[in-house]
Amino acid sequence: MKSIKIPDILTKLNEIFVKNGFEAYLVGGAVRDVLLGKEANDWDITTNARPEDIIRIFHKVIPTGIKHGTVTIHFMGKEIEATTFRSESGYSDGRHPDSVSFDATLEDDLSRRDFTMNAIAANLTDGTIIDPFEGRKDIKNKTIRTVGSAKERFLEDGLRPIRAIRFSGQLGFEIENETFEAIKLPQVQEKIKSISLERFRDEFEKILKTNEPSESLHTMENTGILQIFIPELAVCRNCSQKDARSFHVFDVLDHNLYACDGAPKEKLTIRLSALFHDIGKVKARTVEKREIPEGSGNQFEIIHFYRHEIYSSEIVRPLLTRLKFPNSIIESVSHLVENHMFHFQEDWSDAAIRRFIVKVGKEYLEDIFDLRLADMYGKYRKKPEPGSEGIKQLVMLKDRIKEILEKETALSLKDLAVNGNDLIKAGIPAGKRLGVILNELFQCVLDDPEMNEKEKLLEVARNLNQ
Repeated sequence: MKSIKIPDILTKLNEIFVKNGFEAYLVGGAVRDVLLGKEANDWDITTNARPEDIIRIFHKVIPTGIKHGTVTIHFMGKEIEATTFRSESGYSDGRHPDSVSFDATLEDDLSRRDFTMNAIAANLTDGTIIDPFEGRKDIKNKTIRTVGSAKERFLEDGLRPIRAIRFSGQLGFEIENETFEAIKLPQVQEKIKSISLERFRDEFEKILKTNEPSESLHTMENTGILQIFIPELAVCRNCSQKDARSFHVFDVLDHNLYACDGAPKEKLTIRLSALFHDIGKVKARTVEKREIPEGSGNQFEIIHFYRHEIYSSEIVRPLLTRLKFPNSIIESVSHLVENHMFHFQEDWSDAAIRRFIVKVGKEYLEDIFDLRLADMYGKYRKKPEPGSEGIKQLVMLKDRIKEILEKETALSLKDLAVNGNDLIKAGIPAGKRLGVILNELFQCVLDDPEMNEKEKLLEVARNLNQ
């Protein structure tokens, strides 16, 4: 392919550049995506026009990174980032160049980019491809390769190795050997450690949204990056779960990674919950010697992980806080991890179902079932069969919950037929005891919804108070 089709909006944008005596080129991910047969909607352009020229010839321009030659053009309802041809030198902060020169050519500009597949330009006048570093060849061969020396590119910005791993999982490409080995160099590892946690989190989120996050996460482990940023997960390697009962095939780390694969890719909260749901098993693991069958003299090791969901929740909260995730995600993931262990039995009473709904929360029911399905996937790295026992139990539990929710019943304190003011009027003093009594009334109604009548509850409250 020697040229690509330029979108109409960019053709019109280019006409303004040309009319004022400048050149403009489409660069970066948009060109790569078009060459991969994908639709590109986010456009970056590079031009020999300087920022002040762009501000002069376009009506609305935001100086988003003017120090480094970058502005954002608002054009026909789109935001298009434009950067002046530039060469760079020195990256003492591990991210930004110490000096930028705008006396550069297009090839100079492309030579400062991270990977060959991102160092391709397309002329906005006729769509002609400019590919000085054979990026098209690497795209065809599904290869990720740095522009020039991998060590130099990675020492310029410690995020680039993580981007390479993310692109590998996202595109299904392999990281070229020299590029891969450079990630493990001691100097590069130190540079990786220097990046901000926010920048790591952003790439980590993108990895979690790929088809199989386990691919990139394994690469992160093999390059030492997982140990740098998520050591709590890395220590799950070689924590064996396999015993005589054959409940698990994988160790705790692989089980977590494959459970993450099994979670819906569009639900970040579920993917995070699946990835960390068993992270506390390292702390919880105990081994028991047991005769199977009893009296046979045949001793087997039985592995237990009592309360691992509690340990996992306690670990995941500070972990996600450290990685700068929003509080809403931290709360949701911690809650789901803490409640992912439930053992539904057909003989559960309606009261038991109501208590389950209250414990998990109505707003989390769909999520907890998604997490359970992901956990099942992670056991053998395949979807459970529709007729399997685990699926039948989930379907049965869902049906029972649906029946309960369709009835008019109290599933929170605010659904009670009485409130704190009613109890105070009935002679129960305000304070800690009143809160305890309200909770006891709620438990009473969970056991028997017919008790949710004002006079009945007031009578119980008076008896409790006495």
